[in-house]
Amino acid sequence: MRALGLIPARGGSKEVPRKNLRHLAGRPAVAWTIDAALVSQALDYVVVSTDDEEIAAVARGCGADVPFLRPAELAQDDTPDLPVYRHAVEWLEANEDYRPDVVAWLRPTAPLRTAEDIDGALEVLARTGADCVRSVCRAEYHPYWMKRLEGDRMVPFVEGMDETRFQRRQLLPAAYRLNGAVDVIRCERAQTQGFLFAGDCRAYEMPPERSVDLDGELDFAYAELALATR
Repeated sequence: MRALGLIPARGGSKEVPRKNLRHLAGRPAVAWTIDAALVSQALDYVVVSTDDEEIAAVARGCGADVPFLRPAELAQDDTPDLPVYRHAVEWLEANEDYRPDVVAWLRPTAPLRTAEDIDGALEVLARTGADCVRSVCRAEYHPYWMKRLEGDRMVPFVEGMDETRFQRRQLLPAAYRLNGAVDVIRCERAQTQGFLFAGDCRAYEMPPERSVDLDGELDFAYAELALATR
């Protein structure tokens, strides 16, 4: 099974400017994802898709391949994952005659994921025959306790979540959230379905302490501490 590690790392970022190049434990943030991908035993090719020359230079210096620069129209704030995936896969097929069976989508905003997490997600895909596998962790805040407001009246965020059903937290069924660390896609299914994450989707569970997503300053502070003590 030919497995491509694809790291989407655009230059723009609103919340934290130049987020993928922001130093984290002494290195550019994107470097931690590249390291994990290169150590992975299951990936045979690691490519960074970026629109930014500086990110491309850093990625190459870390050992990843950057065979193309992503077009600017595919690096906007509202650009979805699918066209970025298609651009990379189609470019590699047309220019390098490389056709992966699966793609591991590795966001650089998850710097605490390990090579073992990448390999574990790919193992779930191979073992189950699923269309895709997405990494998850236990939800820090259970949706049972979440509300939305109608005026100033609180109503359950999820219909049917009546607080009288479970009186104690320990009785709640486990809830999981996507953590954005590893998403593995079977290329043939993505091509026919027209979606990256559809069909038979399985989970690869990671611990919360490796599930940080670099969205703001607090996330960087936590990741800095976690990497410093790893």
